[in-house]
Amino acid sequence: VRLIESGGGSVQAGASLRLSCAASGDVDSTYDLAWFRQVGGKDREYVSAIRGIEGYIGYAPSVRGRFTISRDNAKNMLYLQMNSLKSEDAAVYYCAARGPGVARAYDYHYWGQGTQVTVYS
Repeated sequence: VRLIESGGGSVQAGASLRLSCAASGDVDSTYDLAWFRQVGGKDREYVSAIRGIEGYIGYAPSVRGRFTISRDNAKNMLYLQMNSLKSEDAAVYYCAARGPGVARAYDYHYWGQGTQVTVYS
C-alpha cells in the first residue's frame, strides 16, 4: 500500500485548503482511511476518519464543523476539505489506511509521507 498526500501550503487564517491522498496497492473500498497531523516533536494527532465498510465518519472535536473528509473509491482517493483554518491547524498532515476489522480506533498500518500546512495570521 502506498499513500501520497498533496494539497498542503501556506494560507492566511480563515482560508481554506483541500488535501488529497492518492492510494495505490491493495487498498480498496473496504479499507478505513484517515487523516492525522503532527506538530514538531509532538505525538501524531487524529483528525478525521472514514470507515470503508459501514461508511462511518468521525472527526476530532477541534476540527468538527470546519473540516470535511471524503473518499472516491473509484479513484482510490481520500480528501480533506479544511475551512476556516486557524493557526493551531498548522501541522504536517498524514494520510493513513488500514484493512477492515481493526478494533483499535487509531491503529493504522499504512502511512503517507505527509504534507505541510502552514497558517499565518
